[in-house]
Amino acid sequence: MSAIRDALLVLRDGTTFEGEALGAEAPGGVATGEVVFNTVLSGYQEVLSDPSYAGQIVTFTYPHIGNYGTTPEDDESRRPACRGVVVREPARRRSNWRATEDLDEWLVRHGVPGIGGIDTRRLTRHLRDHGAVPGAFGTADHATLLAAAQAEPGTDGVDLVSQVTTAEPYVVGADDRPFRVVAYDFGIKTTILRHLSRIARVEVVPAGTPAADVLARNPDGVFLSNGPGDPATLPWAVDNVRGLLGEVPVFGICLGHQLMATALGGTTEKLPFGHHGGNHPVRRLRDGVVEITSQNHNFAVVEGVPGAVVTHRNLNDGVVEGIAAVDVPAFSVQHHPEAGPGPHDSAYLFDDFAELMGRHRGDAEGAA
Repeated sequence: MSAIRDALLVLRDGTTFEGEALGAEAPGGVATGEVVFNTVLSGYQEVLSDPSYAGQIVTFTYPHIGNYGTTPEDDESRRPACRGVVVREPARRRSNWRATEDLDEWLVRHGVPGIGGIDTRRLTRHLRDHGAVPGAFGTADHATLLAAAQAEPGTDGVDLVSQVTTAEPYVVGADDRPFRVVAYDFGIKTTILRHLSRIARVEVVPAGTPAADVLARNPDGVFLSNGPGDPATLPWAVDNVRGLLGEVPVFGICLGHQLMATALGGTTEKLPFGHHGGNHPVRRLRDGVVEITSQNHNFAVVEGVPGAVVTHRNLNDGVVEGIAAVDVPAFSVQHHPEAGPGPHDSAYLFDDFAELMGRHRGDAEGAA
């Protein structure tokens, strides 16, 4: 067993938590990022490997983390993009037949630092009261960590998509699928690709791919993926989405939802502490059905998107969870219908996308 390494977590306002270092050693004993909390009871590996957490330190509210280890099958990306992890009680040993590594080994291999033994209830209450805030943790002294926390910019006004998008296009799914989809990678998750490849041959393209290049691929539909950071830093992505609307069916999730709303003329805002967890209730407005959803976002669409109607709404705080364009074939949701982790109540949205592409193809063939 490795020696215990005392560590501190210090928030920008000076609030301090004592703990023990775990995972990789932070460079110089300091790791920084925007501190957020996630309420999932399981799925910690999927959360930590979700590219949407770029720039953030993830605090798990569930106290016991790591008990079933990790497996490559549950990775949501090539490597974690988060800055670190905060837990109450890290598991001392894994116990699951699928596991190939302990969580601590997985963190070390990917270079992700962590801190355990933290009073995560106190930390979560602080974040709920004061909002997600920059922080620093590690084995450095308190003064060093406080200075690092105060120098950390957080995620406001930072383009994090460029850090996580693919460098080159690649294809997922069999050639015999009924549709051809181009998926923008703003930080796309593996589980999303599994769902999309069930209905389509999917070509994943870098975030900066021009709309004209996407349309030249003659897709049946375009998917706008999840991703990290502030949508206001991505005007080039909004311009590309605007060039696609009306030309081809579009489906967006999370950041893709925010970009589509902005392209339609809407705006976004930052939430106090965001939505991060696998148990958020969302009402589907067309029939009143309540779906329990997986969510991970700090920013949200402001009410009143021109040329669109609200399709879903968060029952906790009323946030717009989904929109559908009125005059063009396009819709999007803020939550994660693919789960990974989380409930599968909203998985039908991928079938809705397939139906939209089928209708649009039929209309195009009829017009021809």
